[in-house]
Amino acid sequence: MTLTQWNFEQLELGEGARWIDGRLVVVDLLAGRVLATRGDVPAPFQEIAKLPVPVGAVAPIKDSDDLMAAKGTGAGLLDGPQAETFAGEDMRVNDAVADPAGRFWVTTMAYNTEPGTGALHRVGSPSPVLKGLTIPNGPAFSPDGRLMYLADSARGIVHRFDVQDGEIGARRVFLHTPHSIPDGMTTDVAGNVWIAFWGSSVVRRYRPDGRLDQEVRLPARQPTSVCLGGPDMARLFITTAKYGLRRPTLHDGALFATDVNIPGRPANAFVPADS
Repeated sequence: MTLTQWNFEQLELGEGARWIDGRLVVVDLLAGRVLATRGDVPAPFQEIAKLPVPVGAVAPIKDSDDLMAAKGTGAGLLDGPQAETFAGEDMRVNDAVADPAGRFWVTTMAYNTEPGTGALHRVGSPSPVLKGLTIPNGPAFSPDGRLMYLADSARGIVHRFDVQDGEIGARRVFLHTPHSIPDGMTTDVAGNVWIAFWGSSVVRRYRPDGRLDQEVRLPARQPTSVCLGGPDMARLFITTAKYGLRRPTLHDGALFATDVNIPGRPANAFVPADS
């Protein structure tokens, strides 16, 4: 397995890697930047948008060229106002994804990472879907949308939930890593879960039963998110961060890629309620 540094721009907090319309889209979360690059050969980022608020992640929109974004303290069109607000001014968005049915899920957290103040939200729902989290990352969904994985990074736990008609069931512990920090994640077509581990220089693939299946070591210390894309959907892209590092190297904050043996799927599209 050959690991390639895909370009040499060092993002402060690279996050939210998604394969959208034949290109890789990522965010520099705290800087409010949304960036894209090609997935066939290494190439520099092109800036899609620069917002005055944090951007956690984006998703394509059904029958639209616009993007849905987790931004500020809520969500809305990338080029439009914040249409829904989920949290107060001392909070921010952290991650987001559309599920296979087209619902857009957003996580929020406190700037000071106060325990228990993080939450999971769903666009169109009047209240948090899940409260009492600290640094929620994900969610990621099984290919059929029946399972949701959600990390509470500060606690070293990845939860798994059954999902039916947009409602989540009781939480179960899928993975407990008390000495590692699970961050962003994605699933492949076989239902395996790829997870980036902040501070551990590694991303790992777990089978649906929770067994460790594969590991990719990185020269960057803080992997943040993962995405499967590229020409055959079997290229694993990994974002990293230089945030908080006193002496970042040229690898910290960079984007990496490696080819794997099981492909993924393009990012699910958000389906507006009136469509």
